[in-house]
Amino acid sequence: MSSVFAVIRTRGVTWKDGLPLEQQDEWEPHRVFMNALEAEGFVLLGGPLEQSRDVLLIFRADSPEQIERRLAEDPWTRNGFLRTVQISPWQVRIGSL
Repeated sequence: MSSVFAVIRTRGVTWKDGLPLEQQDEWEPHRVFMNALEAEGFVLLGGPLEQSRDVLLIFRADSPEQIERRLAEDPWTRNGFLRTVQISPWQVRIGSL
């Protein structure tokens, strides 16, 4: 049975400070990859956390390992632009997804 997970990813060593997301190398393949995860219902929400180097993603998955496996396919994981720092089960108590 799937659960909801909150995932924090942070900028990796190859991130080019001073450039917006859309100007980072391999933006388009990353965008296509993440949009496909959202279209299949695996990623529910996601985006950068302002005033930080982090990204918050909300997943519906069977396990943290499933999330890690899927994110390993992201071009921005493979090229060191993003790395996962935390995967936590999230118990939604207010609102719904």
